[in-house]
Amino acid sequence: MPRPPDLRLRFTRAERWVHRATAGLMLTCLATAACLYLPPLAELVGRRRLVVTVHVWGGLALPVPLLLGLAFRAVRADVSGLSRFGPADRAWLRAVRARASDRPAGKFNAGQKLYAQWTLGSMLVIVGTGLMMWLVHLTPPGWRTGATFVHDWLAAAIAVVIAGHVRMAVRDPEARRGMRTGLVDRRWAEREHPRWAPEPAPDRGHPARGGAPAQGE
Repeated sequence: MPRPPDLRLRFTRAERWVHRATAGLMLTCLATAACLYLPPLAELVGRRRLVVTVHVWGGLALPVPLLLGLAFRAVRADVSGLSRFGPADRAWLRAVRARASDRPAGKFNAGQKLYAQWTLGSMLVIVGTGLMMWLVHLTPPGWRTGATFVHDWLAAAIAVVIAGHVRMAVRDPEARRGMRTGLVDRRWAEREHPRWAPEPAPDRGHPARGGAPAQGE
C-alpha cells in the first residue's frame, strides 16, 4: 500500500499506550472514589471492600505506565518537551488571552504542557496522600486528617480538569485520531502546531515502532 501523502506520524505505539493506560487507571480511581463517597452510588454498587481494594491498587499503579514508557526514546522526548517552557509557549498563552489566530506551538502547545505538568504533580500528591491514609500505623492521626482533606479535594479538582480535557478532545476529532492511530492530517499539524516538524506516515499506514524518536517539543 502506498504511503498516505497527507498523514503525519504524531504518536508511536509506546506514547499511545502510556496515555491510554494512565487514563484508564485515573478513570478507575475516580469511578471507585465516587462509589466510596457518594451514598447513592455506594448503595447501588455495594461490595465496599472490593471497591476499596480496586481504588488502592489502581492508585498505586498510576505512575507505572509512565515509568515503563521511559524505556522508549519517543516517550522520553515527550517528557522532556512537556517539561520545558520557552518564548513560543509564552507567545501562545498571550495569543489565547487575546483570542488571536496565530498561536506558535511545537509538538505540544503551552496549554498541553500546563495540563501535563499539573497532571503529573497532582498524581504524585494523590498517591502520596493515599499512602498516608492507607498505611495508618506509619503516620500520626493529624497527618492522616490533613492527607484525607488534601486527597479528597484534589480528587474533585482532578475530576473537573479531566472533564475539561475530555471536552477539548471531543471538539477536536483530528487530535483524537492522533491519539487513537498515531497519525494526523498534515494540514492540521501545520495549523495547530506550526513549529513541529512531523514525520511522514510510515508505509502501509502503520505507525512506527514504539522506540521511534518524536520530533519537536
